Amino acid sequence: MKQSGINRSETFEALIVEQDEHGRFVSRIGRRRFDELPEHGLLIKVNYSGLNYKDALSASGHKGITRKYPHTPGIDAAGVVVHSDTDRFRNGDEVIVTGYDLGMNTSGGFATYICVPPDWTVRKPDNLTLLECMSIGTSGFTAASAIYEFIKHGTNPCESKVLVSGASGAVGSMAVAMLSKAGYKVTASTGKPEATEFLRRIGASEIIGREDLNDTSGKGLLPVRWHAALDTVGGNTLSTVLLSTAEHGIVANCGMIASSKLEVPVFPFILRAVRLIGIAAAETPMERRLELWNLISNTLKPDCLDEMIRIVPLHDVPSALSAMINGSLQGKVVIKISA
Repeated sequence: MKQSGINRSETFEALIVEQDEHGRFVSRIGRRRFDELPEHGLLIKVNYSGLNYKDALSASGHKGITRKYPHTPGIDAAGVVVHSDTDRFRNGDEVIVTGYDLGMNTSGGFATYICVPPDWTVRKPDNLTLLECMSIGTSGFTAASAIYEFIKHGTNPCESKVLVSGASGAVGSMAVAMLSKAGYKVTASTGKPEATEFLRRIGASEIIGREDLNDTSGKGLLPVRWHAALDTVGGNTLSTVLLSTAEHGIVANCGMIASSKLEVPVFPFILRAVRLIGIAAAETPMERRLELWNLISNTLKPDCLDEMIRIVPLHDVPSALSAMINGSLQGKVVIKISA
């Protein structure tokens, strides 16, 4: 850290999650020392971060996400390299970090500085700004990972209807906008009627309610409604989606808001040859990660990105985390950390 000109005893601003005297997990804005950061070789001054559900879980004390507290969440970060132990990055390089262990057990992006391994780090694509990178963030990267699978599967934009469940959330709304940008006809499912206008503005051609994806008939198959789907909900929603997918269709799942259990007949798989794939964006290998960011920056970046996000300062993050846990957020929250 000496080469960076920063004294390790100096402090920087960060969101800190810790337990109070009653054992409750509370979030506050405070100061952390540079010597509290891990020695990972790449010190980055963070310009922007993005709010994700994993961050809300970490801030709530979920031990499956974060084991040790006090802790700074933030699984996304975009900023400028201020010290590098590798020739792969130089001071002044604009970079992005999403996933891996950032914000989980490694001090995360809700802070002015992070220190991460170079192997977690992606050089910012030339045709994206740092703000755009965090407007997309893990949620957009997850959506793009599913769309990549649709493309690889041969799902034709000119002929294919695609469903997105949980469409008003961060992943869902990014998926709607990206699929629309790629030319797909998008059906968006949401349990929030107030989100209808927003979803139409970002590219949905059809809006259906949450109840439309809750079949309880016990049938082995349902009438075909779409050729591909991105499900962010899980449980019976995912089961209904699979039963309604066309022959040789594809369904990607990345969430379990409704339930982590899946009970579905085998008929979609053995009679319609439907594929079910899981999306685990955090551990995406670097070669695929670079390919996906290239796809995002050149093909999938929504034209309506500005109206899909809400930018908040670091000091407003505790209230935004509470809103995410309560399910009252719509779209993507981007956190401005430093200029």
